[in-house]
Parts: sequence; structure tokens; C-alpha cells
Amino acid sequence: QVQLVESGGGLVQAGGSLRLSCAASGSIFSINSMGWYRQAPGKQRELVASITSVGSTNYADSVKGRFIISRDNTKVHLQMNSLKAEDTAVYYCNTQSRYGGWSWGQGTQVTVSS
Repeated sequence: QVQLVESGGGLVQAGGSLRLSCAASGSIFSINSMGWYRQAPGKQRELVASITSVGSTNYADSVKGRFIISRDNTKVHLQMNSLKAEDTAVYYCNTQSRYGGWSWGQGTQVTVSS
């Protein structure tokens, strides 16, 4: 099992920046990819960005050029720039195991005021 603890959410004005961080513990040896998903009210949870163990990244079209995902051993970070009101959501840290299991953090609220 992998345990995930997120930090860094909050309230920011449109055009501002926030940095989310997520620390993994437990069976960290099994982690392949790490990433961030988000869920806005009334919408399905969606992938924001992910990064594999060899550094390959994947971004949702809506955040390309604005968000940057990085990974530092057992931590994953999401630098969010030029934030828009539509980025408002609960952001969840996610890991995917080499053996197929998924783990989730508790979620952190990001609110962008217009």
C-alpha cells in the first residue's frame, strides 16, 4: 500500500500561481507513475498531469503550457501558473503501481477567483 499526503492548495486570484506537493510513503518501491487528477463540482475526475519513473510526462490539453509536473524521489509536485477560474477543483495526488494498483491522496482544494 502507498499512502499519499498532499499540500499546497488554497485560494488564488486568476492569473496567479500555486504549487501542489504530494509525499508518498509505504510501498514506494512499487510506484511507477505519479500524477494529479482533479474533480470540479458536478464533473468527473480528470487527469491533469502525470510523470513516470523515467520522467515521461503527460498533460491534459487544458493545462499544457501553464502547469508543470515534477518528481523528486518519493514526492511529486505540480506548479500551476496562469490559473483560471475553470481550474477550480479538488486536486488529488495519484500513484500507479508496477503491479496495477492505484492509490489516492485525500484531495486538496484549489479555488481560483475571477
